[in-house]
Amino acid sequence: MEAIVDERTTQTRGRFRVHPLVQSCIAEGIGAFGLVFAGTGAVVIDAATNGGVTHVGIAVTFGLIIFAMISAVGHISGAHFNPAVTIAFAAAGHFPWRRVLPYLAGQVIGALLASLLLRGMFGNIAHLGATLPHGSDGQSFVLEAVLTFFLMFVIFSVATDARAVTQAAAFAIGGTVGLEAMFAGPISGASMNPARSLAPAIASGTWSSLWLYLLAPVLGAIAGAWVYRLISEGEGDG
Repeated sequence: MEAIVDERTTQTRGRFRVHPLVQSCIAEGIGAFGLVFAGTGAVVIDAATNGGVTHVGIAVTFGLIIFAMISAVGHISGAHFNPAVTIAFAAAGHFPWRRVLPYLAGQVIGALLASLLLRGMFGNIAHLGATLPHGSDGQSFVLEAVLTFFLMFVIFSVATDARAVTQAAAFAIGGTVGLEAMFAGPISGASMNPARSLAPAIASGTWSSLWLYLLAPVLGAIAGAWVYRLISEGEGDG
C-alpha cells in the first residue's frame, strides 16, 4: 500500500523526536520480521515436526501474517514489507524514490533478524525456509514474475484507487498471498518478495537460484502496477 509520510514534521515521544520516515522504516522492519518469522517459521516447524503444519497450513500462515501486519501498521508505513512492492510503487510514480533505499533497508534488516532468530531457535532446518525451485530456474522465474504481477495488481488497486473498498485491503492482499502460496508454493516457493528470500538464504547459506527470487518479483511487481494504471486511469471520465 502507499505510504504517506510528511517529512516536514517530527513527532515527540518523551524527550525523543522521531522522524516520520524513521517511524515508517521501523514499521516496515517489524512487518517484514513478522512475515519471515511466521511464514518461514511455519516451513521450519513443519520440517521439525515431520509435517505438523502441512503445506496448506504454511500457505494460510503467510496469508494471515500479511493480513495482520497490514492491519497493524498500514497506516504508518503503507505496509509494503517487500522491496518489489516499494520499487514498483516508485516506478509507477506513487512513492518517492528518495525513500526507496530506507524502506528496503528496513525490510531486509527485519527479515534477516527473523531468519537469524529462527536459526538460533531451531538450527539450520529446511534451509530456514529459503526458496528453491522444484524444477528449472526458468520455470520458477516465470512463475514468480506472474505471481508478483497479480499480487501487485491487487495491492495497487486497493492502495491507489479511490473507488476500491480500502477497508478490505488487508483481506484482499493477505488472501492473494495465501492463494498464490497454496498453489505455487510446491514449485517456486511462492516468494513474491526479495527480502523474504534473501533473509533465509543469508542465514542458512543457501545461495542456489537466489538471483531469480531477487529479480523476477521486481519485474512482475512493476508490470502489475503499470498495467493497473493503464486500465484504470481515466476510467469514467467520459
